[in-house]
Parts: sequence; structure tokens; C-alpha cells
Amino acid sequence: MATRTETDSMGSVEVPVDALWRAQTERARQNFQLSSLRFPARFIHALAQVKAAAAQANAKAGVLTQPQAQAIIAAADTILAQAEPDSFPLDIFQTGSGTSTNMNMNEVLSSLVKQQSGLELHPNDHINASQSSNDVIPTTILVSSTLAISQQLLPALQHLQQVIKQKATSLKDVVKTGRTHLMDAMPLTFAQELSAWAAQVNHTQVTLEQHLQLLQQLPQGGTAIGSGVNAPDGFAADFCQALNERSAAQFCPAANLFAGIAGQEINAMVSGTLNAIGTVLLKISNDLRWMNSGPLAGLGEISLTALQPGSSIMPGKVNPVIPEAVAMVAVQVAGNYHTVSAAAQQGNFQLNVMLPVIAYNQLQSIELLSHAARALADQAIADFSVNHQRINAVLARNPILVTALNREIGYNQAAAIAKQAYQQQRDILDVAAEQTDLDRDTLARLLDPKRLTE
Repeated sequence: MATRTETDSMGSVEVPVDALWRAQTERARQNFQLSSLRFPARFIHALAQVKAAAAQANAKAGVLTQPQAQAIIAAADTILAQAEPDSFPLDIFQTGSGTSTNMNMNEVLSSLVKQQSGLELHPNDHINASQSSNDVIPTTILVSSTLAISQQLLPALQHLQQVIKQKATSLKDVVKTGRTHLMDAMPLTFAQELSAWAAQVNHTQVTLEQHLQLLQQLPQGGTAIGSGVNAPDGFAADFCQALNERSAAQFCPAANLFAGIAGQEINAMVSGTLNAIGTVLLKISNDLRWMNSGPLAGLGEISLTALQPGSSIMPGKVNPVIPEAVAMVAVQVAGNYHTVSAAAQQGNFQLNVMLPVIAYNQLQSIELLSHAARALADQAIADFSVNHQRINAVLARNPILVTALNREIGYNQAAAIAKQAYQQQRDILDVAAEQTDLDRDTLARLLDPKRLTE
């Protein structure tokens, strides 16, 4: 492989001849070969936005000239135009501050500036002016998470709720057997059952929206430890203003820059809410799987749309593949939550040193949940069909309907009727008519499943 020689404060190193990165990135590329995991494009794009906003703030403070700042911004925009930036080869498992990836960006921008404008801008002295990896990487985690949640996850959750509500409206008059402990319970309508799903999704959405207020408070300007050494006065505010202009967000300087660098509790809280979203999606997925089970030996209440053959050996078998896939997403997100929580605990004195792994897991959870919510809505909930005959047959024999007679005949006699109806596999109305003095019309009114849902 053809190489060129690059130098840094530690000496010289050979770099692939066509690579946009330079010495520090190459050292990291050689040092950290622990996995195939790389920062996702969303993180790299957010980091480019951070560099562009910093350049604009530096120009305002006189740290950079306008031509220098504009050259950096143009280079950053080049990276943003790439759906999958290809000059960022570093492993997630690297130096805990993410310094290697910060320098990777600095070096790539420096090379692009030289290519595009002919200016010689130093990766540290110009591209990284008024910054430190210690405030850049925590800021980029917050920025990338904010944009991913706002642009991707929240719209997906809203879409899921809308689809659930539309489906519920179409099934508002369909009564089915409720279940607690997986056992027959009082009846409810499909609309009532689905309304719970929508409300659960909404609970997590509201919490996520509240977290956005914390995510948008950035430690940029704190530089190495939060004291802001080497950053001009007003840099934090100017940076946020520039970033807001570029992203249409509402970022602001953190009230305490030391806290934004030393700790990762905000990302831990967000990760907890992402885990809660996964919990809700898993609940909905399992309900769908149970209702779809069978079709002969299971509940058989609904039929999910057949998407693909379900078995390589059993012809005609069709499985609930979307709920299963979403369930696996929920499990992955739960694992990511554990990782982020454990990593957030590694804030020693003035810096957390597990920033890359926090960034990777947080963004993966947001992406997975966004896709899972839409898949569940569009490929499972929107078009499942109801097996009315099966539902009505089971509902008529539900011995728990006798609960409606408690006030008329007492718990013990009602329990005896329920037991007899179950043992004889008869409709509860017929058994109650035999065992009580209540006339059949009264019993029919008291035991009407639809009335019991109201």
C-alpha cells in the first residue's frame, strides 16, 4: 500500500497516501483494533456541525479570520453532504474521551480545507481552536442524540400512536375476552385494549420530550475541564447560536460546564427512557403474538398479515415475524441501557472516560426504536384482521362473566356457576338460568359482554 509521511508531536508516521486523515488518526487506527464498530454517520455529521459552529464562533471572537472560518465551514458541509462519511475509520473502543475521533475530524477538515481553498490550517491550532476533545465529544453526543430523537424517534412514536388509534376506532364495537395472568378475565373492547397501547407509547414520548430540554444544554466552551481555558469570552453562547442556525434546534450553554464534562447522567436518564420505550414496544409485540397464536391451537383472535414463509420444514406455517423482530430490538435496547448506565458511572473527577461507547449505544437505541415503532405500526397493527367467530365463541363461554352477578347472588354462588360452566363447556347464561331465580332476560342483560365494557 502506498503511503506518505505525516508528523505530529510524537514524530513521524506512515499514512495511506490517499487518506484525508493524518498522523494522530493513523496512530489511533493502528492502536485500536478491538472491533468492527465505528461511529455512525449521525454522530460524524453532528461532529462536523460542532466544528462548523465553533469556526463561526471563533470568527466572531477574532480567533479565526472570516476566510479561515468559511473554509472550515465549507469543509464541514462537504462531510455533511456524504450519507456515509468514509474518512472516519476509528474503532469505538479507543481513548475514553474520544480524543482520537475528535482529532480524526480535525485532520480531515484540515485536509479538505487545503484541497478546497488552498489554506493551510492546523488541525489543533485552527480547526480545534477554543475547543478540547473533553467538551467536543460530550457536546456531540448531546447534539446527535437531540437531532436523532427530534427528527427520527419522536415522529416514529407519534406515527405509532396514530396508527394504533385509527385501528382502535375501526374496532370500537368488537368485544373480546380480557386476560389477567394470561387467564380469562372481564371483557373489554379491542378499542379499549389498543387505547392502553397508545397511552403507554404516549407516556414515554412525553418523558422523552422533557429530556430534550436537558439534552440541548451543551458543555461546549468548557474546554478541558469546564473552566473554559483558551476559549474567548462569550464563546459558549456564540457557539450555540451558530449551531442553532445550522440545525434549527434550541441549544444553549449548560448552566454548569464542569458538570457537562465530568458526568453523563443526562445520557443515562435518556437511555432509561429509551429502555422504557423498548419495554412498551415489547409489551405490544407480545400481545400481538399471543392474539395471533394458533391459528387452531392458540388464541386465534387476530390474523397478522402473512409476510413470509415461517418454516423451512413445515409447509404453510406463517410466523409473527415483525413482533418477533421488534421484541429483539427491545432486548438489544435493554442491553444498551445497561451499557450506558455502567459507562455513565465512570466519571472520575473532571471527565467521564467512556464517551465513545455511550455515544454508540445511545444512537443505536434511538435508531432501532425509530425503525421498530414504524415497522410495528405499518406491518403489524395497521392491517391485522379480527377473527370474529373465534372471539364470540370464546366470549360466550367465558365463566368470568359471572362476576356481573356478584351483587345479585353473591360471590360463592357465582363461583359455583362459573365452575360448572367451565367443567361442562357451556355458555354461562345457560348455567346461570338453571342455578338462579333470575329470569333469562335479566340474566342476558347482566351478562351482556358489551355492557360490561362500559
